[in-house]
Amino acid sequence: MLDILGIAAVVLDSDGRIVFWSPQAEDLFGYTPGEALGRFAARLLVHEENFPFVLRLFATVLEQGDSWAGAFPVRHKDGTTRLVEFRNMRLLDGMGDVYALGIAADHQTVRRVETDLALSEQLVSQSPIGLALMDTELRYVLVNPALERINGIPAADHLGRHVRETLPFLDVETIEAALRQVLETGRPLLDQYAVGRTPADPGSEHAWSVSFYRLEGRQERVLGVAISVVDVTERHRAALEADRARRRLALIADASARVGTTLEVDRTAHELADVTVPELADITTVDVLDSVLSLRRLGGPDSGPELFRALAVKAAYPTEAEFAPDREGELAMYGADRIVTRCVHTGRPVLVAHAGAADLARIARNAEAADLLARAGVHSYLAVPLIARGEVLGTLGLIRARNPLPFDDDDVVLAGELAARAAVSIDNARWYQSVRNSAVTLQRSLLPAAPSHPAALELASRYQPAQASNEVGGDWYDVIPLAGDKTALVVGDVMGSGLDAAATMGRLRTATRAFADLDLEPADVLRHLDRITEGLEHYLATCLYVVHDPVRGLCRIANAGHMPPALVHAEGPAELIELPTGAPLGVGGIPFETTTVSFRTGDQLVLYTDGLVETRHDPIDERLQALVDLLDDPDRPLEATCDRLLRDLRSPGDPDDVALLIVRARHLPTGSPGPGRGER
Repeated sequence: MLDILGIAAVVLDSDGRIVFWSPQAEDLFGYTPGEALGRFAARLLVHEENFPFVLRLFATVLEQGDSWAGAFPVRHKDGTTRLVEFRNMRLLDGMGDVYALGIAADHQTVRRVETDLALSEQLVSQSPIGLALMDTELRYVLVNPALERINGIPAADHLGRHVRETLPFLDVETIEAALRQVLETGRPLLDQYAVGRTPADPGSEHAWSVSFYRLEGRQERVLGVAISVVDVTERHRAALEADRARRRLALIADASARVGTTLEVDRTAHELADVTVPELADITTVDVLDSVLSLRRLGGPDSGPELFRALAVKAAYPTEAEFAPDREGELAMYGADRIVTRCVHTGRPVLVAHAGAADLARIARNAEAADLLARAGVHSYLAVPLIARGEVLGTLGLIRARNPLPFDDDDVVLAGELAARAAVSIDNARWYQSVRNSAVTLQRSLLPAAPSHPAALELASRYQPAQASNEVGGDWYDVIPLAGDKTALVVGDVMGSGLDAAATMGRLRTATRAFADLDLEPADVLRHLDRITEGLEHYLATCLYVVHDPVRGLCRIANAGHMPPALVHAEGPAELIELPTGAPLGVGGIPFETTTVSFRTGDQLVLYTDGLVETRHDPIDERLQALVDLLDDPDRPLEATCDRLLRDLRSPGDPDDVALLIVRARHLPTGSPGPGRGER
């Protein structure tokens, strides 16, 4: 401040002569020390008309010791008159001599500084921005009212203290490190984001934009650090809400992609649980009414207990609370007073924002489970009904323990949206499972329960249904004993799916058995089946009909648009049998041909439907070659060959049935092997 004001010092002896002249006096009055020292001050600096006043003032200061302060017009060396602010006082030395000290500064400079100080003080005190000044030891030297309100601490309790002594509840390590960095480097830190709680509002979280910058005086002398604090809580909360909305939309989009990827009830329940943890809950449970799964529920009661089956339990982190819900697959009966039962009875969400001991008892399966929830810090619970097509299927249970926020109305809306999407998938899955089970049951009932083992043949068979219910039903195989130790081997595929295809397959299998008893040529059997199939609306079927004659060591084969069988020689490689393709049954008017193939002891015949080899992406020739390559060991047990073909050629979720029949020729108990290989 002294440097800004340019304070000049002038000392007069008792006669009024100048005996001391500071460098600032030369700047202020224009006279060098040589020009001023020893001169009468009044004659040098004062206009003549002001002599009487100056003399009286000088006498008063020296004789009475009174100080005087005020503005006085002074004559500058350049001839101009300047108004100078004076502070005059008497001085005594050790010898008792009296002197007059005059401290002077330019009047306009003093008034400007006074104005600046007043303006600065008002700006600081009235500013809505929190302001603080810290000295070089990082102690508060000034705190304005706005910062008092922000911190909730009086300014007097700040002064002379460090941040850690005043605001220990904030991240003081980070704050003090930033202050030291600014103090040492001079580089300001602007708009630093801080979040926390203060005594001003300890129940709510606030956010502030904080800036630190170094204060410097003349000649770059470091004075300390200034802090400005702007409360941006509303902006912070708006940003949090916008981020929350984005995360909710992302969660819904994620659920749309991840929930309901299969038509499996358990898988869908796990997908729902995976989506909600940890974004929405720390622990998620999915429970479905057992009567819904068994398709026995005609309408939900509004009172009484309910039997639930736990389908999924998912925890965001290891916690003893994950052992509180029922284990997956378990059945549990819950009374009408339990929250999960109330949820399915009313078909409405049940929100327990702040769960106490009594609430946990109505959430957990028993008292021990309630203790687990309490020890794990569970504090909030939300049960949302799973509703599809107007029917309540079960509940989605959401638990929070580590997440400090209680569930709120927004969470109810989000959970309801997720539950609604998942409920439709669960409903589709349970109906799919029911239809698929019916189709598979019908299909299996129409296949030979235990194919007879002819004396001259060793055989193994498999039927593997498709994964989708609407693909089940069209494939079959059969082994039919004939006269003279002969055996008819049949494999076929109705071109269709579902219950109707299974029923059509059953009719064709029955007709095939009837025609086989007539001991017809294979081509004639297919011709009769073709006529029957023509009478079945919208259905075609492929079929291979084989008659094995062990006495002659031959197989007579006719093909109706089916995949070629594979022949595994007892002493050599496997091959596909070349047959006339023929037309599928039901086309009508297309003749069928019978091909004769040698089939001697140890040889194998592999009959199959197209589901074993056809895929959407691979050429059929490559797949057929893969089949032949797998038939590389004629001595392998037939059951093991069946398993290998299904394992290596099929993929999980393949959308078609497979019927597979493998036979190996063996000696007749009382006969001899048939003749050598015949011609086709």
